[in-house]
Amino acid sequence: MSVLVFAETWDGKFKKPSFEATTYAFELAQKTGGTVTAVVLGNAADDEIKKLGEYGCSKVLHINDAKFASFSAGAFTTAVAEAATKAAARYIVFSYTYSGKSIAPRLAAKLKAGLVANATSLPAAAEPFVVKKKCFSGKGFTDVQVSSDIKIIGLSPNAHHITANATAATIEAFAPTIPDTAFDTKVTEVKKTSGKIVLTEAELVVSAGRGMKGPENWGMIEALADALGAATACSKPVADMNWRPHHEHVGQTGITISPNLYIAIGISGAIQHLAGISSSKVIVAINSDKEAPFFKIADYGIVGDAFQIVPKLTEAVKKLKSAH
Repeated sequence: MSVLVFAETWDGKFKKPSFEATTYAFELAQKTGGTVTAVVLGNAADDEIKKLGEYGCSKVLHINDAKFASFSAGAFTTAVAEAATKAAARYIVFSYTYSGKSIAPRLAAKLKAGLVANATSLPAAAEPFVVKKKCFSGKGFTDVQVSSDIKIIGLSPNAHHITANATAATIEAFAPTIPDTAFDTKVTEVKKTSGKIVLTEAELVVSAGRGMKGPENWGMIEALADALGAATACSKPVADMNWRPHHEHVGQTGITISPNLYIAIGISGAIQHLAGISSSKVIVAINSDKEAPFFKIADYGIVGDAFQIVPKLTEAVKKLKSAH
């Protein structure tokens, strides 16, 4: 009973979500008595691909075709479906990134498979196959039982640990037949951030809202983030007013994140914002309004002026780090 994992690459490199998914696939294979096969699409060097073996993958199907340089949901779905057939996979694991969210539902329909989207844990046993997942925009959890022959898991980013499970991964060139009509999307432009921690992968996030009073005051937010080694984020009104770029907007209509620590500064805590961050393991709210909704869900809260608190917090972090 093979487990297939879609090992997503970014410019030919793997990132944390791919290693989380591979670790999850290996631990799932331990429960179901199978082995792990990965499918890699596009250009990636053998040395990079072999890194998957460090996390329990024993075989990699590499589809090294220039057509897969740009994402196309139709083509990627067809390729993964053929890889699943070749590997005789009964379990298929995705990291539920933007690509995973596009492919997994299409693949479920194509293979008549059950899908657990935004999974947060392994099943307790192979039968019955019950997996915990997020629901209600991350505000709750539910256990889902899947009874289909093929089962697809969309693993929520930052929901699973990364553990070394050293395995010698063999690489096999795989060339499935993909019709040109499957390439249903054409990428005309790609904009990338550089020199920053990717928000969707960040374990620590410092976020701020209208309480900052203007974009000119964002320096202290970035200073705290730099001291912590954190990514920066913002509320929707801040992005709408162009104080911060839209790729930093977290919330129901923005990016959904699950960091280990989320610090909200000058954000009231509207339900739309909370939907995007409620899966954070620890939430800290800093706000001058003691009635701010954020304090109802925060693990820790500081009532006070952010312009006085944040610089002191930054200095405290720097002092603590310098002592170690």
